[in-house]
This record gives sequence, C-alpha cells and structure tokens, in this order.
Amino acid sequence: MKLQYKKACLGLNFIVISQRKQFPHLLYPLFFSISAIMSQADELILLEWYPSPFAARVRIALAEKGLNYESRPEDLTNKSPLLLQMNPVNKQIPVLIHNGRPICESTVIVQYIDEVWNHKSPLFPSDPHQRAHSKFWADYVDKKIFGGGMQLAASKGEVKEAAKKYLIGCFETLEEELGDKPFFGGESFGYVDLVLIPCHSLFYTYESLGNLSMAEECPKIVDWAQRCLQKESVSKSLCDQQKFYAIISEISRSGSAWTSVQKFLDKLDLLQNS
Repeated sequence: MKLQYKKACLGLNFIVISQRKQFPHLLYPLFFSISAIMSQADELILLEWYPSPFAARVRIALAEKGLNYESRPEDLTNKSPLLLQMNPVNKQIPVLIHNGRPICESTVIVQYIDEVWNHKSPLFPSDPHQRAHSKFWADYVDKKIFGGGMQLAASKGEVKEAAKKYLIGCFETLEEELGDKPFFGGESFGYVDLVLIPCHSLFYTYESLGNLSMAEECPKIVDWAQRCLQKESVSKSLCDQQKFYAIISEISRSGSAWTSVQKFLDKLDLLQNS
C-alpha cells in the first residue's frame, strides 16, 4: 500500500513538472506539497527507552525535521525480539527502523536523519571542515562527558573526587569551545548541541553524586542549555532531571552501588568502545 501511495505521488510530481510552462504559478507550491506528503509516507519506528539520553538525541533530530514516527518503548531487562533482530550485534537502544531497515547507534542515526531528510533544519554545516569539527566535538562528548559521568557514578572517596574534577574539567573545555557563541554551531542549533543537550537530564545526578553545582562550576554550559531548552524539539524530548536521578536511586537500592550503577549505565549504552 505504501509503495502504491509513493508511486501515485511520483506520478503527480511528473505531471506537475511536465506542466511547468503552462501553470507556472501553481507548480512549486504543489510540488513541495507532494514532496512533503511523500516524506510522511515513510514508516519510522523508534525502539527506545525514554530516560536514555541517547534515545533523546534521536527524538530531537526527528522533531527538528518534523517527522512522524512510532515510539516503541523497550524493557531493557527483557529486550524484545524486534530489538534483538534489528540490532543483533550490540542489542541496545536506540534503533531507528526506516521502512523495515534498521539504523543503530545514536550519532549514526542522527547523521542518517540529516542526510535523508535534508530539506529542513540542517544539523550539520555544509562546509566539510566544519562538519569534521562538529564530529570531533560530538566524539569528545561521548568519550569524555558520558565517560566522566560514569566514573563519577561508580566511584567512592578519593576516586570520586578525582572523577568530579575530571568531569568539571571536560565541561570547562566545552565552555572554551562554545566561547561567546549562542550555540556550538554558531547562531543556530546544530549537531554538537544535539549530541550534548541530553546531558541536561543528568545535571541533577552529577550534582547529587558529586556534591557540586553545575551553575557555579560550569555557568556557560548551564546558560547554553537554557537556550537549547527554549526549542520545543528539545524540551519535549528530554527526561526530567529529578526523574532521571530517581531512576538511578531506585536501581542503586536493588544492590551494591557499584554493580547497580554499572548495570544502569550499560543499559544507557555508556560503556562504549573508545
């Protein structure tokens, strides 16, 4: 049915283009309307777990592009056959299924979305060097910020204090990169912003576990996060900070702090290969 629908839309596009000389004033509005209809004909399914900051990245990207999709929440203690089928290697969320074909890993999914639906809200700069620069900082966020947060959550005593200093130092490096720009991409919300902003859900957790204040230690990052949250695509895609912390607390009560937090972070796909 979907294939027949797309064929019909393609046929209408052909008619519109063939009549461009006779009906110039009607051509382009109709053409773009048909293109929009075709984009909505795509079947998009997101396998996710709402608290996951990695799933939040995909939700933001889909919202930025104005795409409709079906969200299928996963029980990560009892993963669905569909998740195991679509991501047999890592068996992790998020997974975006586009017309039956899976795309795995949050940053890969976001890049895919930006390439396929490139008609609206570009997430990457057009300049190749700037694109490479964005990918570098996105990789920094995954390895340093999420990695540092993992160390903070899973350590005690002097090791925890060292982990706190390390994490703050990583945020300070990001503040230097941000400079006086409103967003990491410049004047507009872009790829690095999208990759980092789900960390906002973890701010209260960082503060509680590390006995620190994000506003005092990293004021520019906090101000940047508030600018990002003014976008509906962001504010509606993030897990509440207190709710996120409550999830960690609940898991911690189920066993030793080290084991429970490590399992939790593994569920969030934080234990990534360097």
